[in-house]
Amino acid sequence: MSALLQHINKIYFWDIDINKLNEIKSKRLIIERVINFGKLHEIQLLKEYYGTEVVIETLCNLNYIDPKTLNFISLFFNIPKTRFKCYIRKQLNNQPWNY
Repeated sequence: MSALLQHINKIYFWDIDINKLNEIKSKRLIIERVINFGKLHEIQLLKEYYGTEVVIETLCNLNYIDPKTLNFISLFFNIPKTRFKCYIRKQLNNQPWNY
């Protein structure tokens, strides 16, 4: 297990064998799970391990981020919501009951 995964709560990866997880190949999954379920110190670990720009780029390209998490990461990283793929997709697929 990598140094990064040793410091992240294993419960975020309940559906996969964390010992077989490669932190480089599975970067998107790791970042997504930690952002959705992790604590602030684990987000800091992501920034230190992958670099802030890589974390931001990965987050901006995710297909779905729940609204509360999107608000948090938008403020935390100081990124406008319009840079997030999930936000743009939601605006394009607006449902009649969301008006």
